[in-house]
Amino acid sequence: MQKTKKHRPSWDNYFLKLAMLVSERSTCPRMHCGCVLVRDKQILSTGYNGSIPGDVHCEDEGCLVVDNHCIRTVHAEINAITQCSIRGTSTVGATAYVTNMPCTNCAKALIAARIKEVIIFSEYHDTMAERFFEVAGIPIKRLKIPSRKIEYDLKSYSSAKKTEKSK
Repeated sequence: MQKTKKHRPSWDNYFLKLAMLVSERSTCPRMHCGCVLVRDKQILSTGYNGSIPGDVHCEDEGCLVVDNHCIRTVHAEINAITQCSIRGTSTVGATAYVTNMPCTNCAKALIAARIKEVIIFSEYHDTMAERFFEVAGIPIKRLKIPSRKIEYDLKSYSSAKKTEKSK
């Protein structure tokens, strides 16, 4: 019996899909963004848009908007860089997989963190990121949005069985 080969995403699509999943934790209704920092096909950290630890969330209390930007929210890229900092993980030479083109400040932070490449599938309004990435020699790869479907068919895996809660 010959089995058909299951869909296996490319590395870029895999990490972008993870960034999409990470973005589901975002708490600012103006933008759900996810970032995954990767080096040598290994995840260094993830980040999503959300309030500083201990503060209220935009989705609960509303956004603090100044010049058309929510200033309550720490952006996904900054959160991912910060997670590396907390754990003592270098970001030098990493690739940033981000659901959206970074804002100007996040672009500057990624450049300062010595990210080597940025991969996105969506644009962002009012940003100078592209200009700063070009000056820094950091390529931006724009890809088509990956499938939003998770390809997992428990019934087709002979070694798996459902838990009581998933029945």
